[in-house]
Amino acid sequence: MTSMTQAPVRVTGGVDTHLDTHHGAALDQLGQVLGTRAFPVSRRGFADLLGWLAGFGEIDRVGVEGTGSYGATLTRFLTDRGVSVVEVDRPNRKDRRQHGKSDPIDAVNAARAVQAGTAAGTPKLRTGPVEAIRVLRVERTSAVKARAAASQQLGALLVSAPLELSEALLSLSSRERVARCARMRVAHTGVLTDPNLALKTALRRLARRIQTLDTEIAAVDADLNTLVAAVAPTTIALFGVGTDVAGQLLVTAGDNPDRLRNDAAFARLCGVAPIPASSGRTDRHRLHRGGDRQANRALYMATIVRLGRHQATRDYMTRRRQQGLTKLEIIRCLKRYLARETLTAIRTDLAALDSI
Repeated sequence: MTSMTQAPVRVTGGVDTHLDTHHGAALDQLGQVLGTRAFPVSRRGFADLLGWLAGFGEIDRVGVEGTGSYGATLTRFLTDRGVSVVEVDRPNRKDRRQHGKSDPIDAVNAARAVQAGTAAGTPKLRTGPVEAIRVLRVERTSAVKARAAASQQLGALLVSAPLELSEALLSLSSRERVARCARMRVAHTGVLTDPNLALKTALRRLARRIQTLDTEIAAVDADLNTLVAAVAPTTIALFGVGTDVAGQLLVTAGDNPDRLRNDAAFARLCGVAPIPASSGRTDRHRLHRGGDRQANRALYMATIVRLGRHQATRDYMTRRRQQGLTKLEIIRCLKRYLARETLTAIRTDLAALDSI
């Protein structure tokens, strides 16, 4: 009689992440489902998930949905323990309609995407200075949106205000109008039954909210200017790339830009990769519409600055127009070039930080 040595089981994990629970799935190297199970979102739950996967055999890779949101803490937990984590996108909607949706199904699909190679992205580390920039930018975005909403509400109230009040305030500049409203004297006791008194009260509160948000935005801008200048001096030195553009591109690349294979991958991540759009006798390309739209906006703003003030870029525009390209096509080419240039600068800056 002969005996065959059983091959060790190599486990591929998949995790469907949520706010309170994560649902895990384990597959062997042949794609067979070894099991599915839910775990609470806690340090103990993460440890139980890791131990559960290891109980089936040697862990190969773990695919995690939402590595930048619900799965961020789990991703850090697994990475710190030497587990290879793969970023998995949301399942295809067509597949969901055909095969249904549940947490176990999504977890199994995440693991299958890793095995098939359709999910191969390395998640951002979120443990370095770029994560600090991201957090501050989130705060700034929230403050700017809140200020815009308060300013619009103040203006809307003035449009329907009594004539003597609206004439006095609408003729002022935005800054003077806010200052005047914030200084309004409102003396009242009890219930605000007088509409004019209630209007002045609302205008004063809105104006003071705007002033508070202005102070917050100025403070976070100062922090970002200092932080981005320290983290990415080479990047912000590029023509047309200031603190805002550099900060957004740093956040898009992450603390570990080496996860990006090349500048083409970064361009696709920013939504500026050219893809074929030919038909019949037309041979042309257009921009990839996916990716990080904020990174796309940052590259567009830097490109527009260069078109207005950078002589080499202006000469390029003239030359390409003579070749028959439209302005939009030329801007697409310039954004693609800028993506390559900024990624090189970002890698240089972050490599310099790692060497300190």
